[in-house]
Amino acid sequence: QVQLVESGGGLVQPGGSLRLSCAASGSFRSINTMGWYRQAPGKQREVVATITRDGSTNYADSVKGRFTMSRDNAKNTVYLQMNSLKPEDTAVYYCSVDITTFFWENRRYWGQGTQVTVSS
Repeated sequence: QVQLVESGGGLVQPGGSLRLSCAASGSFRSINTMGWYRQAPGKQREVVATITRDGSTNYADSVKGRFTMSRDNAKNTVYLQMNSLKPEDTAVYYCSVDITTFFWENRRYWGQGTQVTVSS
């Protein structure tokens, strides 16, 4: 019903940058909050950043000042610009999209994940 396509992950050296993208497609009445989450080996999934429909953002303390989240509502796409990357940023990054269906149901969909590896 709703498909999410993630891109932008890869291998980068400490201090480098990556930009993740997540595009949603399908049938829904609206997209509400969108988010980026990550999960490192042996750790629980944690929220990295969220953005509301009107563009209000929240960031995990660990990424504040380094990551910037944005969205393009016309393209149903969310982005995560990651600068000054650290080895501890290494994780699988997942996007989430909260949607309201045409039947007024609220649902959350998840992307397949993209690997971000920060290493020398």
